[in-house]
Amino acid sequence: MREDTLSIDSLSERQREVLRIVIQEFVQTAQPVGSAGIVGRYDLGVSPATIRNDLAALERMGLLTHPHTSAGRIPTDLGYRFFVHYLLSNLELPPEEQETIRLQFRQAPAEIDQWLRTSTAVLARASQSAAVATAPRVARCTFKHMELVHIQGTKVLLVLVSQEGAVKQQILDLDRPMEQHELSRISNELNDQLGGLDSAGVAARLATLTPFAQQVAEVALEAMRRIEQAEGALFFRDGLAEVLSAPEFAERENARRIVRVLEDPGLLEQIAEDLPDSGNVYVLISGDGRYAELRDVSVVLSRYGASDRVSGLLGVIGPVRMRYGRTIGVVRFVSCIMSEKLEEIYGGD
Repeated sequence: MREDTLSIDSLSERQREVLRIVIQEFVQTAQPVGSAGIVGRYDLGVSPATIRNDLAALERMGLLTHPHTSAGRIPTDLGYRFFVHYLLSNLELPPEEQETIRLQFRQAPAEIDQWLRTSTAVLARASQSAAVATAPRVARCTFKHMELVHIQGTKVLLVLVSQEGAVKQQILDLDRPMEQHELSRISNELNDQLGGLDSAGVAARLATLTPFAQQVAEVALEAMRRIEQAEGALFFRDGLAEVLSAPEFAERENARRIVRVLEDPGLLEQIAEDLPDSGNVYVLISGDGRYAELRDVSVVLSRYGASDRVSGLLGVIGPVRMRYGRTIGVVRFVSCIMSEKLEEIYGGD
């Protein structure tokens, strides 16, 4: 059965339960699941023959398959997608685990890179997979304040501060020496004229400035654009040993594939184009047919950020045989914490 024709109504209530059981058992054991095992461990009130019929029906729908060496079934990629889309429930972490995670963030130094290291450590431990996070990137750079400081002769230091917290410094070599009081006057002119403007607003205001102030503003504008174009140089990873211990990555080529994914923040950015909002969680199973490098790999990804001005990515990368409910829950919770942390820094500006 094609994926676009499947819905929750395609399965009977018992077939949904059988599919859920097969996936839960296979995720725990990595072994095919048979009808005898289901009847022996779960009270479904029907015979093994009835369960065999349900397994066969689920296989005809493309949700299960069976290795040729075993009579038991294992989920297909379509089966996992159906499970995530229709059958998952109770994605909230237990309150005591939420408090433990919050405590780890409170104990971490109040720096973004330390929070991101905490994020990946929490995600890797909770999911038993690899975790990744990118440093927040400024979506729109806004002029807050600048200062021109005389150094020596014609050398002047330009210090630019954005409302998002970025600080840029650049040495200017002037045509002639200028006294500090002249530089301060130009700084005040630019702060009065440009304060609160984004790069487009600064560009539009250039023609209204005095000649030297215009030259300085052009340098500041280039710095603002570089901030906006930055890809988030810091990329954090954790849990490589955990994910490589999964039987799916025992083969060398499979291990190489997931290591390549973990080393490529650009791929995560490409995937995350469908994630405009902080807090949403995106699940990509075996590349969903769009990313060959993600074959046999699942990605659970969320964007975190503050006030539509700064955002980054964090998530979990592991085998398709993943504990999706728990992984989605912890990715969502850590993403919310990171968004709260950034709101504390940037939200009030």
